[in-house]
Amino acid sequence: MSARPSHLEPLKRVGHKGADLVAPGNTLDSFAAALKAGVDMIEFDVLRLRDGRLVLAHDFKDAARRDPPTLDEGLDHFAGEAYAGVELDVDMKLPGYEREVAEGLRQRGLGDRSLVSSTYLGSLDRLREIAPELRRGWSIPRARRDYTRSIVAPGAYALMRLIRLVLPRRAGPMLRDGRLQAIMAHWLLASPRLVEAVHVAGGQLYVWTVDDDRRIERMSELGVDGVITNDPRLFGRAT
Repeated sequence: MSARPSHLEPLKRVGHKGADLVAPGNTLDSFAAALKAGVDMIEFDVLRLRDGRLVLAHDFKDAARRDPPTLDEGLDHFAGEAYAGVELDVDMKLPGYEREVAEGLRQRGLGDRSLVSSTYLGSLDRLREIAPELRRGWSIPRARRDYTRSIVAPGAYALMRLIRLVLPRRAGPMLRDGRLQAIMAHWLLASPRLVEAVHVAGGQLYVWTVDDDRRIERMSELGVDGVITNDPRLFGRAT
């Protein structure tokens, strides 16, 4: 990466759902593609279905289109030797199964290299009670789709500008008191103020979802700690 602030650790390369633009996301094939691309971390989604099963899926439509791996199957896979050097971002899509996630990570010895993220602060607070040793990341904003690409984009961008203004003030206190260890922000929210607020508070800033090598470079130069992408092959092109 070019012109990355010298005092920072190397940019953490994170594969979204594994490598969703290389193989269907939240599948073993997608995780293998991310591993082949040399990621430092793999993000995957956990969802409880209406029948009670915990599966690796982004939403109910995603789960209905295929036969997703269960959480146990996914964690067993990541506990294998091939993934020993890869960190995990376990993204809980809904509240209510914090204990199952925490116990699944503990049972396989994955806690030390895992970050659990959610858009629901209450869910992260519950996780703090259950497993205070696990790192927690607040994902913001909460969105079912990339609304910045929709026909209401002007309104969406106005909302993002407002969040961009207030997020540095909100993030700092939550990181300082240990409520969180990381902020997982849409790349439109990334700013020098947010980077400074997160780092001064001792936290990390990850940005999602960046599928352009030039934007990856800009995020690196800004000083974010990690970039989440659907195509981790891009990290080799961003120089």
